[in-house]
Amino acid sequence: MIRGRVHKYGDNIDTDVIIPARYCTAFTEELLAPHCLEDLDADFVKKVKKGDIIVAGRNFGCGSSRENAPIAIKGAGVSCVIARSFARIFYRNSINIGFPILESEAAVEDAATGDEMEVNLATGTITNLTRKKTYTTSPFPDIIQEIISAGGMVEFARNRIAERKAKGHPAPHSTDPSPPPKVRW
Repeated sequence: MIRGRVHKYGDNIDTDVIIPARYCTAFTEELLAPHCLEDLDADFVKKVKKGDIIVAGRNFGCGSSRENAPIAIKGAGVSCVIARSFARIFYRNSINIGFPILESEAAVEDAATGDEMEVNLATGTITNLTRKKTYTTSPFPDIIQEIISAGGMVEFARNRIAERKAKGHPAPHSTDPSPPPKVRW
């Protein structure tokens, strides 16, 4: 369950606004977070608290394909972004780093900066506690929920490899010279 205060922005918030190119020589949350949204809202990182939620309009994360943008948002302490729609590459990059994002026209329409929201990723339920309204969006498929829970695609893959090893199966492309187990059809 995610719970936080809303920071609301408009349409077409691009990756250059999320994290300006001048900072994109860094790839860690610690180095990117202090500059998150600084060209749009110079005080954002001073106002945001761990767990807060960004709510935005259409086409959030448009622009370049840099993965630095969702890393900066996550590093700033934001727990998720709810928008009317996302640029597809931003959507994928967010999932890859284990950062949840949800689309909901109604939740965005009714939200205002300062509202308190609660998000249940498993059910796709968004509740605006301030306005006492609940919205439903499509929950992530199980595999995406596993990726987010693992903290991103890299950790998800590491966990899967470790699980295979624990069951006595070599990792894919392993240097283990023994033949693969026989499969009965």
